[in-house]
Amino acid sequence: MSNKFDALKDDDSGDHDPNEENSTQKDGEEEKTERDEAQSSSKRKAVVPGPVEHPLQYNYTFWYSRRTPGRPTSSQSYEQNIKQIGIFASVEQFWGFYSHMVRPGDLTGHSDFHLFKEGVKPTWEDDANKNEIRPWKGLASRCWETLILAMLGEQFMVGEEICGAVVSVQFQEDIISIWNKTASDQATTAHIRDTLRRVLNLPPNTIMEYKTHTDNIKGNSSF
Repeated sequence: MSNKFDALKDDDSGDHDPNEENSTQKDGEEEKTERDEAQSSSKRKAVVPGPVEHPLQYNYTFWYSRRTPGRPTSSQSYEQNIKQIGIFASVEQFWGFYSHMVRPGDLTGHSDFHLFKEGVKPTWEDDANKNEIRPWKGLASRCWETLILAMLGEQFMVGEEICGAVVSVQFQEDIISIWNKTASDQATTAHIRDTLRRVLNLPPNTIMEYKTHTDNIKGNSSF
C-alpha cells in the first residue's frame, strides 16, 4: 500500500413569572450546550477522504508537545502541554498537514511530534508499549518520515496492534518509537521490531529497546 505515497508529494407588557423566565433561560442554555456538543461531534465525524483522494485504513491525529528540561513531567502537565495539530483520513490530507510542519531536526529544545490513530491519545495512561531507537543526531527527520510513511502504508502488517509513533527531540539525542498494544504477544512485538529495523535500514548493531506500559508508568520511560 506504500506505493500510493510515491505518486503524491503534493415581548409583551404583561407580568412574567421569574421562575418561568429562569426555566426558559436554563432550557435555552441546555439546548445550546446540546447543539454545540452535536456540532462538535459532527465535526469530528466529518474527517473523511475526499471523493478522489486515497483513503488510509485508519484515521490518524498529529500531536505536538514541548517539555521543560530538568523539570519532572507529571501526568497533569503532560496533558496541558500536548496540543492537537489535526486529524486526517487520506494520503492527500496527510501531506496537507505534513508539508507545513517543521521537521524534527529543525525543532529546538525538548519537543515531540506524535502521530496516533484517531481516538488514541498519546498519554502515559494509555495501555501502550513501545519499541524505540536513538538514531544519530541529525537523522531524526529522515527516520521519522520513513517510519510514519511505513506506518500509514500498513507495512508493519499487524492490523490494529499499532497505536502510533513518536519522535522526541532532545539536546544531546533524539528518540524515535513506535507504540503497540500488547506486550505479551512476543511474536508480534518481534515482528514490529524487525519491520522497524528493515524500513529504517538500520545497521545490525543498532540498539533497540522495548519498554512495556508498566515500565512507562514507573517512570522508566525516556518520554
